[in-house]
Amino acid sequence: MEKWLVILGIWAMCATCGVLFIRGATRGPGKRETEGRQARPASRASAGDARAALND
Repeated sequence: MEKWLVILGIWAMCATCGVLFIRGATRGPGKRETEGRQARPASRASAGDARAALND
């Protein structure tokens, strides 16, 4: 009986890891919508202004 519990535990851990891996490898439907709406970081915007000021 103890041998079967060990085998069942190992199988359950492998199945859980497989499910989590597959869920992590595929993109959810909500991730694509948020990519286009991300704001530019303030540091990049100010760096562009500083570069333009230096070129003038």
